[in-house]
Amino acid sequence: MRLGLFGGSFDPVHYGHLLLAECCREQCRLDRVWFVPAAVAPHKRDQAVSTPDQRVEMLKLAIAGHPGFEVSDIELQRGGVSYTVDTLRSVAAEQPAAELFLLMGADTLADLVNWHQPDEVCRLASPVAVARADEPPPDYDLLAKLVDAERLAKFRELLVSMPQIELSSRELRARVAAGGSIRYRTPRAVEKFIEAEGLYCD
Repeated sequence: MRLGLFGGSFDPVHYGHLLLAECCREQCRLDRVWFVPAAVAPHKRDQAVSTPDQRVEMLKLAIAGHPGFEVSDIELQRGGVSYTVDTLRSVAAEQPAAELFLLMGADTLADLVNWHQPDEVCRLASPVAVARADEPPPDYDLLAKLVDAERLAKFRELLVSMPQIELSSRELRARVAAGGSIRYRTPRAVEKFIEAEGLYCD
């Protein structure tokens, strides 16, 4: 099985997340894509977020009806700071027959060398970088010190393109806080959940 893992805070999930996952699923011929909400993202330790249960519910609402998508709470169950390498080790142990792919934007790929144990991350999973039309192509040369030339060449083949879409979770939270509309920025079910739960209003 070719299994894609897409991590993040997803606070809230929006159409940019969903489009990235679908482009990766299709272009990399992935059998499944797991959305993996972080318990505490290393780069967002001081950022207040909605509860883990709320983020999981929003993800489930967003991907409902897609047979190739599912939500994994592996990092929420583990708790604490969510390091990708720990998640990959756990998934590899539970899914020994699966080939793992790590879905990310080009900006995230550029920062991968600064992650916790980046060489082990690249050993356990192949990073799938998504290039957007308004951005320079991902620079895989940054990973040259982490993997051998053969594996690096395979990484380059996984470059995914997606339509330009300017959305961020921070923007959606700000719009809700300001009383603005988030219609067509996130699935309607997620929008209604945010409204019902009173999220991001403070």
